[in-house]
Amino acid sequence: MRVLLTLLPALALAQTPPATTPATPAKKAAPAAATTQAKPAPATAPKGAAGRGAAAAPKPAAPAEPAPLTTDDEQAVYAIGLQIARPLSMFNLTPAEVEIVKRAIDDAVAGKPAGDLREWGPKIDPLMTKRAAAGREREKAASAVYMAKAVAEPGAVKTESGLVYRELKAGAGESPKATDTVKVHYRGTLIDGTEFDSSYKRNEPTQFPLNGVIKCWTEGVQRMKVGGKSMLACPSDLAYGDQGSPPKIPGGATLLFEIELLEIVAAK
Repeated sequence: MRVLLTLLPALALAQTPPATTPATPAKKAAPAAATTQAKPAPATAPKGAAGRGAAAAPKPAAPAEPAPLTTDDEQAVYAIGLQIARPLSMFNLTPAEVEIVKRAIDDAVAGKPAGDLREWGPKIDPLMTKRAAAGREREKAASAVYMAKAVAEPGAVKTESGLVYRELKAGAGESPKATDTVKVHYRGTLIDGTEFDSSYKRNEPTQFPLNGVIKCWTEGVQRMKVGGKSMLACPSDLAYGDQGSPPKIPGGATLLFEIELLEIVAAK
């Protein structure tokens, strides 16, 4: 986790919101001289007066579109931002906290940081540990609810390991063994529908030895026959565990895989 100190030199400056300075009270305006009493304005405009002679309120300007990144240098600089953003997912930052991160980067670039990295830097790891633990608990609670619904789906089977297997299309070929290499098309999502990987999007099937992937796949694909298609609901202990696979897969996450078994490439 110490790598964060090199990836996010400005983040440590951002974890404590800046002290606010009380606003200076506005001076009271001196009362106007009471020369003539102004007549009160009518509560309602006369009929038909609405819209006559009154200027329409200006519409707010639409936010400007970001300029396209056209040069190699611009794309490389944008990639710096993407690299900085990767570990941020582990902190589960709120929108307000993201703004603090942006402020820290601006302050650091301007050479006017609001705090000392040597003092605030050691606060990063404890914050990440606390946020990651809270995130895991949320994921596991949501996963328990989801898995209870998944096992109630028609045709769903819950195995001894906790995998929920549901056949979408029956195959007619052989079933692979754990030592076989298979070719598949697949799509992986979180339980909220967020897609984190898809061979369909790449328009290219994937092949791998079944004993070289997550436990859920090793077990689930062996239940399939060539030409078949199935849905696997994989609890975190059969997938990426409490660590997850940041930034796309949070710790403790249940994963859903739609898998199409195309071929047993090499059988052992």
